[in-house]
Amino acid sequence: MWLDYILHNYFLFHYADLKCKNGVKRSATVATGGRSRSCRTLCIVILVQQCIALFIFKVGFTLAHPQCLDYRPPFQPAHHLEFCSQYETFGCCDQGTDNSIAERYWDIMDYLDLQGHELCGGFIKDILCQECSPYAAHLYDAEDPTTPLRTLPGLCLNYCTEFHVKCSSVISFLTEDKHIQDSCEKDRTQFCNILQLPDQDYCYPFVLQNTKLSGSLGSIVEDRTGCLQLCLTEIANGLRNPVLMLHANDETHRMFVAEQLGFIWVYLRDGSRLEEPFLDISGEVLTTPSEGDERGFLGMAFHPQYKRNGRFFVYYSILLVNGTEMIRISEFKVSPFDMNKADVNSERKLLEVVEPAANHNGGQLLFGLDGYLYIFIGDGGKAGDPEGKFGYAQNKSILLGKVLRIDVDSVAENGLPYRIPPDNPFVSDHGACPEIYAFGIRNIWRCSVDQGDPVTQYGKGRIFCGDVGQNRFEEIDIIVKGGNYGWRAKEGFECFDIKLCHNNTLDDILPIYAYSHHIGKSVTGGYIYRGCESPNLNGLYIFGDFMTGRLMALEEDKRTGTWKKQDVCMGEPKTCAFPGLVNKYSRYIISFAEDEAGELYFMSTTYATAHSPQGTIYKIIDPSRRAPPGKCKYKPIPVKVKSKTVPFVPRTKTIIDVNEILPTKPPLHKAKFIFPEQKAIFPTPIVSKVKFTLQTPTRIPFSTKRPYARTTFATVHTPAETNFTTRRPLIGKPRKGSTKKYASKKLFQKSAEEKTISTLFLPPAIPKLLKVKPTKSSVGQSFKSTQHTTVKGMHAKQKEKKNVKMIATTKKPKIKQNIVAKQKKYDSSKLSPKKTDFSKMSSKKFRSESSEKKDLKASNAKGIIHTAINKAPVKEDKNVNNKTGMEHKSRQAKSPAGNKNPKERKNIRPTKRPQ
Repeated sequence: MWLDYILHNYFLFHYADLKCKNGVKRSATVATGGRSRSCRTLCIVILVQQCIALFIFKVGFTLAHPQCLDYRPPFQPAHHLEFCSQYETFGCCDQGTDNSIAERYWDIMDYLDLQGHELCGGFIKDILCQECSPYAAHLYDAEDPTTPLRTLPGLCLNYCTEFHVKCSSVISFLTEDKHIQDSCEKDRTQFCNILQLPDQDYCYPFVLQNTKLSGSLGSIVEDRTGCLQLCLTEIANGLRNPVLMLHANDETHRMFVAEQLGFIWVYLRDGSRLEEPFLDISGEVLTTPSEGDERGFLGMAFHPQYKRNGRFFVYYSILLVNGTEMIRISEFKVSPFDMNKADVNSERKLLEVVEPAANHNGGQLLFGLDGYLYIFIGDGGKAGDPEGKFGYAQNKSILLGKVLRIDVDSVAENGLPYRIPPDNPFVSDHGACPEIYAFGIRNIWRCSVDQGDPVTQYGKGRIFCGDVGQNRFEEIDIIVKGGNYGWRAKEGFECFDIKLCHNNTLDDILPIYAYSHHIGKSVTGGYIYRGCESPNLNGLYIFGDFMTGRLMALEEDKRTGTWKKQDVCMGEPKTCAFPGLVNKYSRYIISFAEDEAGELYFMSTTYATAHSPQGTIYKIIDPSRRAPPGKCKYKPIPVKVKSKTVPFVPRTKTIIDVNEILPTKPPLHKAKFIFPEQKAIFPTPIVSKVKFTLQTPTRIPFSTKRPYARTTFATVHTPAETNFTTRRPLIGKPRKGSTKKYASKKLFQKSAEEKTISTLFLPPAIPKLLKVKPTKSSVGQSFKSTQHTTVKGMHAKQKEKKNVKMIATTKKPKIKQNIVAKQKKYDSSKLSPKKTDFSKMSSKKFRSESSEKKDLKASNAKGIIHTAINKAPVKEDKNVNNKTGMEHKSRQAKSPAGNKNPKERKNIRPTKRPQ
């Protein structure tokens, strides 16, 4: 694609240059005696600009990757999503988040009429559900740490235009960003420019239609060569050739890291390391500062019942007084006084084998599912296993070049500190060592036991090993009982010793995979991933090469039993753009590890010597998909720590620092309204000025419960914090004793900190939800009703209560802009809602009913009645107030002052208050 684009622009450049040459710019051509320099320069500039634009586009394209708003990969929900069902196969929402979005949706829809449901229901649902999109981080601009998080997702131009035409009035429900609200009210183009994304392939809804983005969604990211792109997390550093990391399977989730020098360190689950080592046998271990020296502390295995018996086994090199080098397998026990300290004096020597050379020492210990200890010993060193007619590896009377299996829970009758399992393959062969389980290996370095598929348990118990080759090939083997793995007759799939290779009695087992020294020169065996956090990696055997630092993976074809190899690459910066992830590691891959939860790690160093503290441990992460939230839960047993801890400080620079990309404002999860100066929710806001003395309120918490549920009214407690719900008002007469105590006298008292708000913009649906009860100190304050607001009544009862109730209600707002508001008239027996003179009211005692009637007549005489602000054609309608039992007629007034004379109104006789 790049080449086609450049060639296309190259021909355009020459075509334009030819036009310049033929006299398009004659004057410049004559002046220079040749081609037009200005035209040619212009063409070059255009070509460069187009190439730069393409480069920026490509960079922008690669910056986007599946990522959720919590800065983690998407996942496949464990349960069905009822609301945002389009993302139930892969996205960023589990069932709980889906239910929260649905609640917010119904909270918003409760304010819309039937026509609003039909016009805007789909838009509102689509916009809210983008939090569940696998590209949610890109839609909300969360990938760029230099920009604030969007409160609305990026919308494509056509979709945004249609949304603005039909549903611009609901924007206040979706965001509290004043800039977006103002632009929505003033200019559609500006509004859509704010919401659009630079890359139109990722805006909604184009992101769903792009097959390149959705085709491999949820799969492991691959580059053009098919290399799997994975990421890493650094978990430990400063180690001196870390040769292994193990867990004790005791439910503490501790990790035990061994250094080649002979130290074993305990790492806690929080990443910290205990200051004192678990075991220190550096005085016994044979090591040198030479680079690449294979001797030292090489292997370790915890007993399957370590939690109960505290036994573990180690494999290390020793040097006797007479200069003989040997490998030793010993048993230790944990200290009875400290679970993080081994008892150095508890060593019990199980086996010692003489090493003819300094290399090919093997070094693997592990327990199989049968409970026996497996020991992997090299062929003794020297090139080509030259000792004897067939070499040590093919000689079953020698333990070198073999896989041994022993029973460490019993003692043999002949005085050995272990027992030979009765089903070992060569127990009945008098010329073979009974410990041998398999033979014909050269120098196995790192083996693992497959824990089996988490669901089907397929493959459980298989032992995978990496066997280091001689000159041409490295191989991966599955160890079976009695198997001959060919060395020195074969190296990989090829013959090494021609005579032995053509021996009909060889009957060797071929490796499942072998690679040449063009790829790597020293294999490091790995593990089959059976963890929880990266489902895409399940069943992959991940291993590496020590010399080249190459990571590789094998995937099994269960039908044919063959294995397919894929390279593992470190993800590009855009692929690993998650907090805490890195995409580089130290070159020399020493070993792999598996924690108690099945997650994979590997250890590497930049300088392969036992004394260099350059070793680092990394955790393997799949950035394309994670497990559903809550699935990978572990409950570690508390660890009693007696020594000091050393906190972990990462050294490798991460792709993105989590502190730099924390959102400045997350997307709204609940509908919110802000007092004061909040714009009206609907496009035709007709709100009168309301003088109200109170402290400036900050934000009103909003309930997200289902709109069809019933509840009582919330109460305005303080001017600075007002709580109310979205429930519909109860119909009928309120029950006795249901009225709550309202705010104290200080609610309306003036103070130096109070502010007079000249204009208070309220959503049309809010007044019906507020039940305000003014106190005695509210005398003299005047209130003006809004377009949809009416005052139902103000009654005084000296015997029952000494207060005044003012209940503000409203009709449900409609989303169409041409809706004619209907105003309610009040019975002449009640107070006028427009201007009520409280100045003559006593500060200690409320007026009687007779005084109220007098003031009512006086106010009606002045023509002070309920006013409608919107001048619309007169339309009458009948409404019955179910709470007071009064019958009203609603009409639009012809002038702001209302009717000229209240007597001109139709005869409306007051009804008696229901008893």
